[in-house]
Amino acid sequence: MAQIAEPAVALGDDPRTYARLLAAVYDATMAGERPPARPREVIGESWQRVLAAGLQPDDDAGPAIHSADLARLRRESGLSGMIEEFEAGLAPLTDAGSSILVVSDAEGRLLWRTGAPRVLRQADQLGFVEGAAWTEGDVGTNAIGTALASRTAVQTFSAEHFARNQHPWTCSAAPIRDRRSGKLLGVVDVSGPASTVHPTTLALVATVARLAESRLHESHLAGLDQLRTVAAPLLAGMRGPGLVVDVHGWVAAVGELSPRSRVGLPEVMDGSHLWLPELGQCTVEPLPGGWLLRPVAEEPRAGATRVTLDLRSERSPSVTVAGITGEWRHQLTPRHAEILTLLADGAGRTAAQVAEALFGDAGRVVTVRAEISRLRRVLSGLIAAQPYRFADHVVVETLR
Repeated sequence: MAQIAEPAVALGDDPRTYARLLAAVYDATMAGERPPARPREVIGESWQRVLAAGLQPDDDAGPAIHSADLARLRRESGLSGMIEEFEAGLAPLTDAGSSILVVSDAEGRLLWRTGAPRVLRQADQLGFVEGAAWTEGDVGTNAIGTALASRTAVQTFSAEHFARNQHPWTCSAAPIRDRRSGKLLGVVDVSGPASTVHPTTLALVATVARLAESRLHESHLAGLDQLRTVAAPLLAGMRGPGLVVDVHGWVAAVGELSPRSRVGLPEVMDGSHLWLPELGQCTVEPLPGGWLLRPVAEEPRAGATRVTLDLRSERSPSVTVAGITGEWRHQLTPRHAEILTLLADGAGRTAAQVAEALFGDAGRVVTVRAEISRLRRVLSGLIAAQPYRFADHVVVETLR
């Protein structure tokens, strides 16, 4: 579930007065001078990222356009079945004729737009069009790009946008996650003229995003139930251990193995044999909607496991685990890549030390423990605790 940043304008505040203050803060910050006030934290952090990336406030080159791939991007987004639900849930905002609904994928590429024709024409002038890339790296601080970067629901108003040509706008966006895989699927956004800013807009957009996540989760559970109807008789008639999982590794049924809810699968399932940290060497048989996994060997012996962190691509870091019976690769989130990099030096760290290294705040131990818990589910048996470190039998190599 997405966290919600505070709205840009609080209930009862005068948006025009605040817009004037924001303009002064923006002008001073971009000129390298002391601003009369601090921007909101989510905005200030975004400005820092964008400035560090070398973007300029007056750059009007426009976003990259991927219109030729639009049909494919829509199919691959996993969100096409949710568009009518977005339209219905956000109709109170868009039916007034002053706002538009926009949905992007996880890379910030705009896949669908609908709403007031007048506002759509204004959006065209910004390049806020289907197929355009609206990450922070493409167009600076904006609700969609900043929601992707911060993983929170974000509202941007007037001069909180990094690019000057976006200052006449206000936008409210919330990320959408797939609870099966934990992956970000995209962002739902409502945008319009700055004069339409309202604090309740962000809350409604975030609520619609959460409802979409719930609908996707219900579909996932229904898929698991359907897979169980195939798995139960299959496992009952099979000799030896086995389990049936869906395409994301969620377990539908288990035979002669300890109960578990999920198995960490690699990004690509290729071939009839697979090595998994939790199960060792397995045979793999495709099923409608999932896989039959049958362990056929003991887990790798101590001293026989090598972990390779590939950090050569900032956008797609990965970890490869190699044992005596095979090799397994998994794509990492940027945060998980940071954590594994910290642990790779072998020194061992407490949750507070990891929090200090990641966030500059040793108090964020709850966040650290949650992230490492997710990592340990994927890399079962390879990450030790108290302190956090790679297990003694693991050899780690980092590629940069």
